[in-house]
Amino acid sequence: MPKKPRHLIKTIYTADPRAHVYNGKIYIFPSHDIDAGIPEDDTGSHFDMRDYHVYSMEDPEGDVIDHGVALDIKDVPWARRQMWSNDVACKNGTYYMYFPAKDQNDIFRIGVAVSDKPEGPYKARPEPMKGSFSIDPSTFQDDDGTHYIYFGGIWGGQLQRYKTGKYEPDDALRKPTEPAICAKVARLSGDMLEFAEPPRDVVILDAYGTPLKTQDENRRFFEAPWMHKYNGKYYFSYSTGNTHLLCYAVGDNPYGPFTYQGVVMTPVVGWTTHHSIVEYKGKWYLFHHDSKVSGGKTWLRSMKIIDLNYRSDGSIETIDGNADE
Repeated sequence: MPKKPRHLIKTIYTADPRAHVYNGKIYIFPSHDIDAGIPEDDTGSHFDMRDYHVYSMEDPEGDVIDHGVALDIKDVPWARRQMWSNDVACKNGTYYMYFPAKDQNDIFRIGVAVSDKPEGPYKARPEPMKGSFSIDPSTFQDDDGTHYIYFGGIWGGQLQRYKTGKYEPDDALRKPTEPAICAKVARLSGDMLEFAEPPRDVVILDAYGTPLKTQDENRRFFEAPWMHKYNGKYYFSYSTGNTHLLCYAVGDNPYGPFTYQGVVMTPVVGWTTHHSIVEYKGKWYLFHHDSKVSGGKTWLRSMKIIDLNYRSDGSIETIDGNADE
């Protein structure tokens, strides 16, 4: 079974950790929680993050280096507030940070910032990606070098406002027996700055090949999409949101469809669940967060690491999200 989890940073609050191996190290790209004094609401206004720090580690049990502020909202011309979960991809020695923020109309867009080092600093482009929307961008590089971006989150993440394919101020989900709202995926352009194609639905199927329904809150997608590859299969993992599970589904290509397989991690202390999965020196790790350090304040989270194990059939052993350190 996996070892006990480890909180990585306790000097500031960090959440939504996206981890990649660059230059022989693990780099972690979390959001930076602050106590903004904003009352909690269903749209997540109390998550009023304003900058990003980047962290690195050469040993999952060793020191974690804080490289400081990599990007601040004051340096993003189009962004008004709420810089939520980000991720960073690398191509030809250049690093591209993909991040969501609300624009001047309070609509989430996805921006790109560029650096020649994984730790930054990053310089934001003056406009968000064309046609971008919602939150939680994550990147995946396939074996052939193609880069993909996955994104989306319902409720505060506004994904439900695009049910017709364009933005509408309608926060209703689909009907309980209708197919659930899906995360999105798109191949990135050659210059890594735009979508190379219209985003597609990331469809999750049950064991009978039927798309999961809106009412299936223990299995359907809510937010925090992540893609990794194991033994030639594509593993799409995500948070179920209000049921607080990390789940995964498996497919044969980056677009899916993906067949639901099970739970990666049970609920943590705190409302949100957000993660990444990475291989480093022959072992697999789950990066995630909880609110234990802040005494259960849902908007003040701290990132963690724990071993992730596969069974011989490729299934993932479920991790106890409330395990003690």
